[in-house]
Order: sequence, then C-alpha cells, then structure tokens
Amino acid sequence: LGGWRISGKWTSLNFNRTLRLLMSQYGHFPFFRAYLGPHPASPHTPVIQIDQPEFDVPLKQDQEQKIYAQIFREYLSYLNQLGTLLGGDPSKVQEHSSLSISITSRLFQFLRPLEQRRAQGKLFQMVTIDQLKEMAPAIDWLSCLQATFTPMSLSPSQSLVVHDVEYLKNMSQLVEEMLLKQRDFLQSHMILGLVVTLSPALDSQFQEARRKLSQKLRELTEQPPMPARPRWMKCVEETGTFFEPTLAALFVREAFGPSTRSAAMKLFTAIRDALITRLRNLPWMNEETQNMAQDKVAQLQVEMGASEWALKPELARQEYNDIQLGSSFLQSVLSCVRSLRARIVQSFLQPHPQHRWKVSPWDVNAYYSVSDHVVVFPAGLLQPPFFHPGYPRAVNFGAAGSIMAHELLHIFYQLLLPGGCLACDNHALQEAHLCLKRHYAAFPLPSRTSFNDSLTFLENAADVGGLAIALQAYSKRLLRHHGETVLPSLDLSPQQIFFRSYAQVMCRKPSPQDSHDTHSPPHLRVHGPLSSTPAFARYFRCARGALLNPSSRCQLW
Repeated sequence: LGGWRISGKWTSLNFNRTLRLLMSQYGHFPFFRAYLGPHPASPHTPVIQIDQPEFDVPLKQDQEQKIYAQIFREYLSYLNQLGTLLGGDPSKVQEHSSLSISITSRLFQFLRPLEQRRAQGKLFQMVTIDQLKEMAPAIDWLSCLQATFTPMSLSPSQSLVVHDVEYLKNMSQLVEEMLLKQRDFLQSHMILGLVVTLSPALDSQFQEARRKLSQKLRELTEQPPMPARPRWMKCVEETGTFFEPTLAALFVREAFGPSTRSAAMKLFTAIRDALITRLRNLPWMNEETQNMAQDKVAQLQVEMGASEWALKPELARQEYNDIQLGSSFLQSVLSCVRSLRARIVQSFLQPHPQHRWKVSPWDVNAYYSVSDHVVVFPAGLLQPPFFHPGYPRAVNFGAAGSIMAHELLHIFYQLLLPGGCLACDNHALQEAHLCLKRHYAAFPLPSRTSFNDSLTFLENAADVGGLAIALQAYSKRLLRHHGETVLPSLDLSPQQIFFRSYAQVMCRKPSPQDSHDTHSPPHLRVHGPLSSTPAFARYFRCARGALLNPSSRCQLW
C-alpha cells in the first residue's frame, strides 16, 4: 500500500492503485460502497451497486452541533491512539488524524437522506461505468471494480446501480482537491480507515482502544452501555461467515432434522390458517381486498432450515484451497476475506432460479422477500428457546408462532402505507394508525433509550398483530386437542405460559445494531403487544387502567 508519512516510511503511489488494493485485497471501501445486489427491475439478475460509505462514527443528519463536535473529538483521540500504536510520531499522528477527521466530516455533509432520494426518484439510478467516470472522474471505476469483482468481466459499457449520484460527484471533487494539495493526508486517511476496519483482527491494545471509543460514543449519544462481548464470540461469528458452505450443511443436519422440520411446518400451517381467518373479519378491509389478501397468503412460499443450495453435498466437502491459514491471525483473516468475496461473486454468476437467502441457517432472523413472495425461517430460529418439538404447545406458539405471524403480516405492509389501499375504509384505517401510535407513545422509556415511531410503526403493527394471530391459532389448537403440557416448576396456566414465552424471546439486552433497527426497543416489543391483547390482562388479572391493561385498545390486524 506504500506506507504512510506518519511513520516516515512512505512511497507516493498512484491513488487509484491504492484504492484498488484496499477494495479488492482488504475489503475496505473508504469513499463509497460497492457490492453485488439484485437488479431493481429483475431481482434474480445481479448487478454491481454503488452506494454511500458506511461511517465508523455514529453521525446523524439532525445531530446537535455540540454532540457532533464531541463525537469527532472522541474519534480523533481514537485515531491518535491507533497511529501511536502503529509506531507513528505523536505530532505527525495528531496532524494526520485531524485531517482524516476533516475528510470524514466533509464526506458526511455530502450525504442525502434515504427518504429524500426516494422521494426524488434517485435511489436507483442506472448508469454505465463510462457515465460514472464522467460524473466522478477522480475514481478509476473500471479498474477498481474489475479488481473487486473478479472473475466478472467488466467493460466501460457495464451497467451499475448508483444510489446517490450527487454524493459521488461531490466526493470526487474532494478527492481531486486533496490529490492536488494534500496527497499524503489522503493516503493517511485511507490507511487509518483500513486499520479501523481490521482492528478486530489485531491485538488486544487495538481491541481495548475500540471498546473505550464505543463506550464513550454511546454515552454521548445517550444510549445504554453495551455489555462486554467476549472475543471468542467474534471468532465464532467470523468462522461461520468464512466457512458457511460447509458449516451450514453440518448445522442443519445436526439441529434441524426431519422431525423438527415437520413440527415447525405444522406450527406454520396453524399460524397461516389463523391469519386467513382473521383477514375475513378486519373492519377496514372490503370483501375484494380480503379476497386479494387471502390469495396472497395462499400463494406464499415458505422455506425453513436452510436453502436447498446450501445443502448440496458437494458444498459440505468444499476444501477452500484458496485460503491460507498460518501463524499470523491478521493474514489468515485477510485470506478468508478474499476467499469469501470470490465465492460471493462466483455464486452471483451462477444460475440461481430459487430465492437467494439473505441469512445463514444458524441466524435467528426470519424475513419476508417481497420480490420472490417467500418467507424464510432459518434453522437457528427453530431452536430453543424459540421452538422445540418436545416443548409444550404454549411455548412454541408464544415464541416461534408469534414470530411466524409477524413475518406473514409483512406481506401486507403496503396496505398500511398512505394510499396503499384505495379500496379500504381509509377513515377506519387512519383511526387505527393514530390509535397505535398513541398507544406506544404512552409507554415510559428507560433512560438513554429513544426511538422514532414513524420508522417503527409498521413493525409495531406486526408485533401486535403477530401476537394476536398466534394466540388465536393456539386457542384453536386447544379446542381441537384437549389437554396441554405445563411446566412443573412454574405455577402458570397454559395461556400464561404462552404470554411468558412471547415475552422471553422479545426481551433482550441492547446490541450495537439497535441504532439501525426498524423495531421498537425490546421493552416496547414486550409491553406494546401484551397491553394490546385483552386475554393477557384477563389471564394475569391485571387491574383495569394498569400499564398492561389500558382502558382502550387498538386493532389493525
């Protein structure tokens, strides 16, 4: 990479050569992101996407100037520490870190909010590499992208999806300005960003510096402190990422056998049937919309455990000949990063008629794909404490069942958006909207917790509706199959176990991903749906007017 002036050992290399190496060999994208994703008009056709960069500092467009400045001061201190750990002269480290912060700040100011780009119809712009070169000439787009997405064969006429053209234009002007006046500072900015990206693979001093920065930033942004995360957990996650083809087959074989799959499908069928019944009785849907909604549920595909592609026998025997594991942990990680990128590109180039899974089999994140009209429940979700064939039905319906119902309701998100259901009773629908927003706004928030109800509304509606549908399915099962297993150490009725099971899987500690989450904070995901369900107050004998037994309730689903 040519080193940097901070340590006194610097070879002034071509800027685009350094950028090409960072992107292709280290997986580091200092000025923009480039990745393969589905074509906007043809979901099964892969296309290179160029997007805004992901900043390492938690900045927001509407942040107070005082907080903004404090965040940058803490990040400057962190960069100074990194430069010093790498043997840099303290005075030079301070100067170069300050300029790196300045570059980051200017890049951040170029960003346009997602909502603004979507409203202007500029979220997905198709351009060729040649056209992009004219718009943002500082970057050698063809060379950098070709190196990053080998073995794809790219040409100047190659089409790309660009998510923020104006950002790229401004970014290019900044880079050209820096190359004319401060080339060595631009090099330091890229190298410092690389060190930040690679810090999880460096020694404990870098780990501790990162931990302290995260703690300070959470205090400044008034977020609850993050519990310490053991390093072995990170190693396990990385191993799963780098060797997923082999581990997926082994995990599913061990944890999601035929009996578990059969029991999970029975649970899903019961939830789906309850949803169809519920759709027939929604007051804001007319008969035509109800029939359309029922047809969408009937046509839905469901995939459980792992994708068919992941379970191919030859993948379990893959040898990973391109990975070099040695005495250097950092070099081993970099070898795995390059191998993974090559496999991702290769998989996108191969015909893939089925839905391409977005999660690993051991993940606990279910999701609904709009483009393929398929709902996915990975094997990791269909494990304890969410699900087990031997559990009491109350546990399975309350935990996995409510999650299944939540994902099914994603099918109808469009109906809840303004103008999304012209044939519906929009007055009744709007009243239900406002009722649910008021309901969630009434709950007190723990200190250092915040959420945007306009971003979480759709998920809140799915949480409330999902619990109601799961309870309806469970109640129907109790009527058909008398007798229910209870948990001997808990003095709870089956219905109380159902609600306790739901609360158990929704309640969790904060995580670093919460700031990007479209769900409400965990305590609201428990209190919101439970207080919206009359049966909960009845079975737990909640006093009228108590927090979880309000005087009025809302019903969307």
